[in-house]
Amino acid sequence: MALSQRREKILQAVIDSYINNCEPISSAEIKSNFLPELSSATIRNELAILEELGYLSQPHTSAGRVPTREAYKLYVDKLMPKRKLGENELEIINKYFNRKLSDIDDIVKCTAKVISEITNLTGVVYIKNMNNALIEKIKIVKITDKTALFAIATDQGVLTESMTINRPYDDNYYLKASDFVSSIFKGKSLEEASNADAVVLRVREEFIRIFNAILNILREYSFNDKGDLILEGSSKLLEQPEYKNINKARAMLHLLDAKNELYPLLEDSNEAELNIRIGMDNEIMEGVPECAIVTVGCTVGGRNVGNAGVIGPMRMDYSKVVSVLEYIGNIINSLPSGNE
Repeated sequence: MALSQRREKILQAVIDSYINNCEPISSAEIKSNFLPELSSATIRNELAILEELGYLSQPHTSAGRVPTREAYKLYVDKLMPKRKLGENELEIINKYFNRKLSDIDDIVKCTAKVISEITNLTGVVYIKNMNNALIEKIKIVKITDKTALFAIATDQGVLTESMTINRPYDDNYYLKASDFVSSIFKGKSLEEASNADAVVLRVREEFIRIFNAILNILREYSFNDKGDLILEGSSKLLEQPEYKNINKARAMLHLLDAKNELYPLLEDSNEAELNIRIGMDNEIMEGVPECAIVTVGCTVGGRNVGNAGVIGPMRMDYSKVVSVLEYIGNIINSLPSGNE
């Protein structure tokens, strides 16, 4: 039931008075303070009707009226006057929000505080669940040698937190770390990222495999002070007439198998020079007189990386072998360093 304009004015007077004083108001007070043009009898009659309609209640028989829940609802929807904020109120609000607000937590706290201060009530701010917020970028910034700021940018805002770091790192380290963690979590929701044990474990396992592979390579080369020795076509030697003799063949195969005996001869080379060792000059081992080794140094990017050559009978075609090795050596020596 719609209220007449007069009843709305009387109801508004009751509510405004109760908001300001928190005391029941009588018909005489309404006439004196709000509606002097109406008689007390008219006001009393309208108050009784408003009470019957459920907009007012009377705590005691002799007391004035107070607004009900339905009265406040109507007041907010229709009767409530609009007012501008005063200069003092605006100054308080600006004081809070003119500060640098770095993250959502700052904004939330600031908003709740300023609301409370202006209204003298309890300020409350609700931030919707950000589980579905998607991570766009993660940035780690050095603050001091032992503290860093972690900023997680999402499509719904920025989350930040400063943390203590056990040891000092330079800015470049934090830049690389930021790129790394961003590549892992970018595009994932906060819910996915916060439960990303499996993702982190998988990434860690992948990197562990990569690191272990690299470490194995490094150890293989760093711990092997003799370098690496690769032999191809060892069985071809047995096709040579010299090695039809079972003893010579056995001795040659033993030589090729005992790589440690070959290292001194293959290590001893100066840059791209050709080295030819024939017969007993090899000084490899007794029992293999009919053996020759021809090698050429290999240089890549101005750095000697090793030697390449052939092992064969003393009667090998040296002219052909030398030509092949020199040609291959020149090709290797002309390669750019990037092809090492």
